[in-house]
Amino acid sequence: MKGMSEREYVAHSGLSRGGVQKARKNGRLVVYDDGSINAAASDVRRAEMTDPDQQRRSLGGDAAPGGLGETASYIKARTALTVYAAQERQLAVQKKKGALVDRARAETLVFRLARQERDAWVTWPGRVAALMAAQIMAEVERQSGASVTIETAILQRVLEAHVREQLDALADLRVSLG
Repeated sequence: MKGMSEREYVAHSGLSRGGVQKARKNGRLVVYDDGSINAAASDVRRAEMTDPDQQRRSLGGDAAPGGLGETASYIKARTALTVYAAQERQLAVQKKKGALVDRARAETLVFRLARQERDAWVTWPGRVAALMAAQIMAEVERQSGASVTIETAILQRVLEAHVREQLDALADLRVSLG
């Protein structure tokens, strides 16, 4: 017999007998023609083909061939990757449900809405000045009996000044989407 028997390799590797048999079946052991196990080559092959997390568990604890720090950093990296993937899936689901919107698109739409609102207010005095002047003249005449003339252009300038003042105050408002 050139190499070790299964029982000897169990004692050498720290694996269970079932673990050694499973490793042989899956091709993680180097076996001589006579069926004995080449321990050195098998250790190298198992190290290359086995997940470090699985190696740690097979050794029965936190001790790993590469040292505790190496395994801990691997576990942290694997955990971080899993958390990131879960968050990415959660965002995709929320986006499909319509709970999330594209930030750049939302900012563009808010800006466009604010611009339309501002434009509507800037043109408002020109549209209503004549109507307001007529209503004020009619009300003054009804209450006092005297005929009064209100210049539409003057009323429009007064309204425009007040609207611009209000728009300047509103210009300081900022929308924060994040």
